[in-house]
Amino acid sequence: MRADRLLSILLLLQNQGKMTTRQLAEKLEVSERTIHRDMEALSAAGVPIFAERGTYGGWQLTDGYQTDLTGLKASEMTSLLLGSPSTLLGDLGLREHFEAALQKLLAASPAALRQNAEYVRQRIHIDGAGWHQLNESIPFFPVIQDAVWQEKQLLIQYRRTNEIVERTISPLGLVAKRSTWYLVAEVDGEMRTYRISRFLSVLPLDMGFIRPAYFDLAGYWEESTAHFLAALPRYPAKLQIREDIRDRFAEERFVQIKNTQSACNGWVVTDVQFETLESAVEIVLRYGALLKAVEPQELRDQVIAEARAILSLYS
Repeated sequence: MRADRLLSILLLLQNQGKMTTRQLAEKLEVSERTIHRDMEALSAAGVPIFAERGTYGGWQLTDGYQTDLTGLKASEMTSLLLGSPSTLLGDLGLREHFEAALQKLLAASPAALRQNAEYVRQRIHIDGAGWHQLNESIPFFPVIQDAVWQEKQLLIQYRRTNEIVERTISPLGLVAKRSTWYLVAEVDGEMRTYRISRFLSVLPLDMGFIRPAYFDLAGYWEESTAHFLAALPRYPAKLQIREDIRDRFAEERFVQIKNTQSACNGWVVTDVQFETLESAVEIVLRYGALLKAVEPQELRDQVIAEARAILSLYS
C-alpha cells in the first residue's frame, strides 16, 4: 500500500539521514520514478523534505523533524535489538512487522540513542541455531497458530512408534526450542506436548474450548523440561582419558563428567555419566586409543567385542 510506503520513507530518512533515490527504491523494492512521486506526495502533505543535488546529494528531512521518545534507556534499546528477527519470527509471519516496529521505535528515539543502536547492531549478532541445523517441515504451522489465537480445537494425526494416532486437542500455546516448534495442548484433561513436524494431518474444528485459568505456558514448559531431563536414562562409568583431550571430551553432548582425579603420566581417571550402554560404547570407540573404559565390566566387554568386529571387517 502507498500509505505504508510513504511512512516507510519517512522513517528511513529519520533513522538514516540522507538517502538517494536509488537507495530508497532498492530498499522499498519499487522504481525510482515511484520514489519521485512519493516525495511529491510527502511534500504536498506538509512534510519538510527536500532534495540535495550533486554527487553526494540525496533526499533528507529538515533538521529537527522527529519526535523524541523519552524514558527509553540505551540498555533497554540494546535488549530489543538483540532480539532481532530470526527464522522463528518468519514462521510466525512477524518478520516484516518486527522490522516496521523497530523502524518506528528508532524514528521516535533521540539521535544519540539511534547512534548507539546502530553501534550495537554492527557489533553483536545472535544466531540461536545450532551448527547442525534441522530444516524441519511444518506445513500445518499456520493452521495451528490460527487455532491457538482463536482458541479452537484441532483434529490431529501423528505417528507413534508403528501406529498412527488420531486425537482431538485444545491447543494452548506454541514453544520454540531453538528452531524446533512444539505445541502444548490439553487432551482429555491432561497436558501434552507435540513436536509439530511430526504431525501427519491437522484439521481445524469449529468447536472452541475454555482455556484453563491456572495454565501458564512458560511455567508449564520449564516444569515439563525439568521432568524430561530427570527421566532421561543414566549409565555411570569410569574412564581413563588422555589429559590433552579432557576439555574436548567434556564438550560431548551426551556425557556428563561427575568427578576427575589428578593427572598421572598424562592420563586422568574420570567418573562420567552416559545416557545408555549403547551410547557409551559408541563414544568410547570414537576416541580410539585416547580413551579407555575402566568400569563397569559390561562396558569394557562391549567395547572389546565391537573392536574385534571392526578388525574382522578390515582383515
